[in-house]
Amino acid sequence: MATISRKGCRLWILFAVFLLWNRASGQTVFSVLEEASPGTSVGNVAKDFNVDVKDLERRGFQIVSGPNKRYFDVNTKTGILLVKERIDRDEICGHNIKCSLPLEAMVNSPLNVYRFEVNVLDVNDHSPMFRSAVRELNISEFALPGERFTLPSAYDADVGSNSVKSYKLSPNEYFTLDVQSGGEQVVSAELVLQKGLDREKQSVMQLTLTAVDGGKPPRTGTLQITVNVEDINDNIPVFTKSLYKARVLENAPLGTSVVTVLASDADEGQNAEVVYTFINHDNDIKIGNFAIDSETGLITVNDDLDYETSNAVEIRVQAKDKGHRPRQAHCKVLVEIIDINDNVPEISVTSLVNTVKEDAPVDTVVGTITVTDGDAGKNGEVKLKILGSVQFKIQNSYKNYYALLVNGPLDREDVSHYNITIMATDEGTPSLSNSSVITVHISDVNDNAPRFPEPVIKVYVKENAQIGAVIHTVSAFDPDVDDNAKLSYSLLEESTKAPPVSSMVNINADSGDIFALQSFNYEEIKTFQFRIKVSDSGVPSLSSNATVHVFILDENDNSPSILPPYSEHGSVNSENIPYSAEAGCFVAKIRAIDADSGYNALLSYHISEPKGNSLFRIGTSTGEIRTKRRMSDNDLKAHPLVVLVSDNGEPSLSATVSIDVVVAESTGETRTQFRHIPIKDDKFSDLNLYLLIAIISVSVIFLLSLISLMAVKCHRTDNSFSGYSAPVITTHPDGSWSYSKSTQQYDVCFSSDTLKSDVVVFPAPFPPADAELISINGGDTFTRTQTLPNGEKVSFWIAPRSLQFLQGCISRLNLFYYFQHLFKQKT
Repeated sequence: MATISRKGCRLWILFAVFLLWNRASGQTVFSVLEEASPGTSVGNVAKDFNVDVKDLERRGFQIVSGPNKRYFDVNTKTGILLVKERIDRDEICGHNIKCSLPLEAMVNSPLNVYRFEVNVLDVNDHSPMFRSAVRELNISEFALPGERFTLPSAYDADVGSNSVKSYKLSPNEYFTLDVQSGGEQVVSAELVLQKGLDREKQSVMQLTLTAVDGGKPPRTGTLQITVNVEDINDNIPVFTKSLYKARVLENAPLGTSVVTVLASDADEGQNAEVVYTFINHDNDIKIGNFAIDSETGLITVNDDLDYETSNAVEIRVQAKDKGHRPRQAHCKVLVEIIDINDNVPEISVTSLVNTVKEDAPVDTVVGTITVTDGDAGKNGEVKLKILGSVQFKIQNSYKNYYALLVNGPLDREDVSHYNITIMATDEGTPSLSNSSVITVHISDVNDNAPRFPEPVIKVYVKENAQIGAVIHTVSAFDPDVDDNAKLSYSLLEESTKAPPVSSMVNINADSGDIFALQSFNYEEIKTFQFRIKVSDSGVPSLSSNATVHVFILDENDNSPSILPPYSEHGSVNSENIPYSAEAGCFVAKIRAIDADSGYNALLSYHISEPKGNSLFRIGTSTGEIRTKRRMSDNDLKAHPLVVLVSDNGEPSLSATVSIDVVVAESTGETRTQFRHIPIKDDKFSDLNLYLLIAIISVSVIFLLSLISLMAVKCHRTDNSFSGYSAPVITTHPDGSWSYSKSTQQYDVCFSSDTLKSDVVVFPAPFPPADAELISINGGDTFTRTQTLPNGEKVSFWIAPRSLQFLQGCISRLNLFYYFQHLFKQKT
């Protein structure tokens, strides 16, 4: 600050004028002196932008300088803009009068961008310099007073008041100095002869030219001038104009004429012949873009011109005669370069957020864009737009600064990133354009709940499956990503009286594997259901449910059980028949049940011993034993039979019962005597009573039962079913009937004495999950509808006398359980 104070009040007045002008313009502008030490305070940006100082650090307040070098920084604790690095105004802006650095300040939560400028004020840190420290002038002794001699101009890297403002000449009696100002940056000096020279008195003179800038304190530079006095040619060439002006297009081809300068000399002969040349001072390389004809003075284009490099060129032309002591004159040629639209707009993304949340609201700032065009006027005016239809828009914020904003709803599941093509077009004729692609990535939010493929999941499990076995694996889908798509599965307990589902199954929270906690028994439970829940790991978590129906598939794990009055293998049961029994005479009926279901409970009866039996036959489906023919004298009086009852499971299970059939000579001996195994369980103690009641009830309605049984039939609901053959009912001459399916035949035999055929069962395929309920049709039959694997349906009927028999035996023999497994459904 002590250094600044030495600059004087004038610099502070200039600083205040800059500050007040920028405040009045509506744009936040700060000013700072070049070469200011790092840490120098520039201004309070927090106060100017109305941002609470307490929020600067939390909101990530930072200075964005774009492609420029970062010269400034902000103290987030005080909001003061500080100089970060040394600023060399001459390096940044050259000889431009105004040196301004456009900057942006960015804060987050919410994202906001503040734009401001920092004017870099020049300090007088450079001294004027001449191209050469020595300059020689050859001046004829006949030079007249008032004759002028052009002197080299000094170069000063500073600008404005700190640039070269005047020249001084060392005291002498022959020459004075004429200083000419051509503008803020152009000051030239000419040496003016005050009185005639006399070579004989002084042939060489040494002068010192001092260039002085306008700084406080001023800086100087010197040039040593050597004046050689010549004794010839006393007339100088004279230009028709002291200043020539011309205009030329920047795309003018080589050789294009610009302007012709003309000078005349009052002398004669070689002293009047003029040669034109350029005077190249101050390392002015722009003169090389032009050429001059030394004889005619025609100036032409000699190299490519560029308006953006220089919009005007000042050329000094010298006209020199050919005398023994040539004399010269000088003029200025100002060539204005006319701009054409030869620069395409340049697009620069100065800031861009990494990702945008898919729930970002409309007008959320995604990034900032700067557009520049090196042309001038309409050629440099640029319009920016987005190509195609995307969920973003461009909004002009200040001059050539634009903001990229969200312009519609975003959905990462539909589009995870956008390649936004931005087109910049200038107003030139013809217009030029340029495009740039900005990639914006969309980040995920938890806006999708996980979903199961189906709301209801059917699972089929074989009974007796191993505990801990995986019975099914559920899989849900969540279109989100990362933690929002990380799924967890769980069971939902129902507030019912049924056993908790957690005691039967469990689920792996990560894999969705459902495994059994117990071995299921089809005879105890046929189906159950429970609900599962899938949740993601998002915040907040989203979830959905599905219902799982578990169907237990029957396995053939129960052997047939022989029903009383007969006992299973190990005891011998006796039946008597008269010697006069006719063919088809009823002998006995074996009844058995199987706790399994479907084909596993479909029983068939066969006489396994003796082999080659020719006297008796048994209905494979009814279990009725009848005679095949009349008795003969050669037949034995006692016939031991072993009946095998087999189910239709895989593998088949069976039970056997032994019966001794005794042939009685007279009718009085035909009473049946039973040999029973002692009953082991009291639950069968009243069995005979219930059987007697059932037989009497059946006998009373014998006629009706006979008609009903003859009406038993099996039909199909779909006539096109080719995988199942309908049963064919056949009546036999001995009063029995049978039905057949494919190669199987089931026989039912009746006698006039008693009726022991109570239940007729037709075979059915076994898909338990597709079975329909048994329903009563008008009170006279039961119907069972079975859906086959190929989608077709078959119906089966049962006669009402079978129902009466079942109702009579249900309390003690628990034939309801038998009925349930026989038809695979509850009544």
